[in-house]
Amino acid sequence: MKEILPGVFHWKTFHEGIQAYVHSCYVNATDPPVLIDPRVPAQGIEWFAAHGAPQHVYLTNRHHYRHSDRFAARYGAQVWCHKDGLHEFTHGEPVRGFAHGKILPGGVLALKVAALCPEETALHLPLHCGILSLGDAIVRDARGRLAFVPDAYMGDDPEAVKHGLRKAFLKHLREREFDHLLFAHGAPWIGGARTGLETFLAGPECQGC
Repeated sequence: MKEILPGVFHWKTFHEGIQAYVHSCYVNATDPPVLIDPRVPAQGIEWFAAHGAPQHVYLTNRHHYRHSDRFAARYGAQVWCHKDGLHEFTHGEPVRGFAHGKILPGGVLALKVAALCPEETALHLPLHCGILSLGDAIVRDARGRLAFVPDAYMGDDPEAVKHGLRKAFLKHLREREFDHLLFAHGAPWIGGARTGLETFLAGPECQGC
């Protein structure tokens, strides 16, 4: 668990289901405190009681429920996913739907990404010159480079998906201010991330998108 910006914490855990490390965030600089794509960190779920009990959990897509049920049970946190992903939760999971373009508790803006899946969402936090939190749409590798997920996870027409993702993020670059990126898959990019995203979208992986 590391405080990457004042009131913004990041950690990674090993996800047995996909046999890879995944990344989660907790923000107590918002009112109320919130979690993004959470798994329980090594410090344990009780760590949050001393730092501000999370009241809301935001999923960037339906596949990132992870340990949300544990936070709901321990802290009474409300779990949120875009409404187009609610069909995933058929076993009584306490998940509430939101629409793209809505401001959620804590001042978090749900931005439409879609393309990869209908509910894919980027979350914009109006803190520290702006933070953009990404799910599966764009990941960051061990060398710090941005990338799309492999074509095998993009359905029947990967190039069309990439085109849709590029279009969505170019729109957000035009309309939103941010200087930092958080990832569900990859280490945070703190400072200068806007330029990094612009460079990626103009680079070879996006040629022809």
